[in-house]
Amino acid sequence: MADIENDPVVVVGLGRFGTSLALELARRGTEVLAIDKRSKIVQSLSGRLTHIVAADATDIDTLRELGVAEFYRAVVAIGGDLEASILSTALLVELGIDDIWTKAVSRQHARILERIGAHHIVLPEQDMGERVAHLVSGRMLDYVEVDDNFALVKTRPPREIVGVPLGDTRLRSKHGVTVVCVKRPDEDFTYASAETVLEYGDVILVAGPIAKVERFAERA
Repeated sequence: MADIENDPVVVVGLGRFGTSLALELARRGTEVLAIDKRSKIVQSLSGRLTHIVAADATDIDTLRELGVAEFYRAVVAIGGDLEASILSTALLVELGIDDIWTKAVSRQHARILERIGAHHIVLPEQDMGERVAHLVSGRMLDYVEVDDNFALVKTRPPREIVGVPLGDTRLRSKHGVTVVCVKRPDEDFTYASAETVLEYGDVILVAGPIAKVERFAERA
């Protein structure tokens, strides 16, 4: 398709996660087809989502009638009903959806979804728990795991790199991390360069392998 990023998205399951996702996509201007078998949920959201229907997403004929096969991207946000989650995902695979995101409630659930063809697995409760644990246990202001062993951390600059151009700190060779952005008090984030000189009170975004960014943030 010409513009995949702006393609409509099917969201199956309108619990807290699915509802939040569908509303945020709609707010960003993405057309959403939201599906949930519970008519009360559908009625409560009918004024906030343009395309929302009460239907059984575990029935392939229903999905075909709704035109789901025409979509490039779909999200299965069902969490509580594992059978419905697995079957809905399998049907989307059968319909040939190119980009399927599925919510899992456990690692075992995630493995099953991967085996039947889901392209991306989301573990919101576990991911959030891990993120909060990083924040609670250290000096990080925020933490985002980008990949299995790579993270982006918001923190304060340690004393050793304050007042020195970043290019002279040898951060990458000494600590294995890179300062990506810097935020002065009452200013927006800007990209850091080799000439950037950090000050006390700055907030920085640091990228690198998880263990290394964690150790670096502890120096703040």
